[in-house]
Amino acid sequence: MIDGEDQVIVDYNAIKDAVVKGDRDSVSQLTQQAVDEDASPEEILNNGLVAGMAVVGEAFKKNEMFVPEVLIAARAMKAGMAIIKPLLLESGSPSGPAVVVGTVRGDLHDIGKNLVGMMMEGAGFEVVDAGVDVTPEKFVELANEHNAKFIGLSALLTTTMPAMKDTIETLKSQNIRDQFKVIIGGAPVTQSYSDEIGADGYAPDAASAVDLVKSLA
Repeated sequence: MIDGEDQVIVDYNAIKDAVVKGDRDSVSQLTQQAVDEDASPEEILNNGLVAGMAVVGEAFKKNEMFVPEVLIAARAMKAGMAIIKPLLLESGSPSGPAVVVGTVRGDLHDIGKNLVGMMMEGAGFEVVDAGVDVTPEKFVELANEHNAKFIGLSALLTTTMPAMKDTIETLKSQNIRDQFKVIIGGAPVTQSYSDEIGADGYAPDAASAVDLVKSLA
């Protein structure tokens, strides 16, 4: 609602709660209402959409929410993002650092990678989804093309984990390893493997991946 002539009062908590509940229609409606009332797209993003996904991320880490619920919440968040993203681009508002995420060469699993991408986007990062069965060269190409700061590698099979090391070695061979932070994750992946191949970090789940990227940003 608008109080007086100039001050805009928007119920960002309602947007946040709708994201947490995964109520896509309400998120769209409330976000559009906030835009119509001339609320700042940055405030809608940070105080409504990102705030909602932060609650979801914490609940996920505590096993109070599970993958299907997180996916539903993330899709609701994306409905709001679809409305404000053009406004953010129009105003020249800087988005968070770009993160390239993908499942490594030889691996076609994508649920974990998709979840990480949605959670990253929900935290305000620009996400470049490389897809599945991604070669080391493709990861490097996309990271350069989008001026990314992070490369997130996912593997669900022990047999494809070596492709993570290959990607890091490809960065080294091109003398650009220091330009990117490489994080890894997936069911068979461990912190010790991350240390072994020289990754910048390991995350056991999507919410932790967001925390990790924030700590490295």
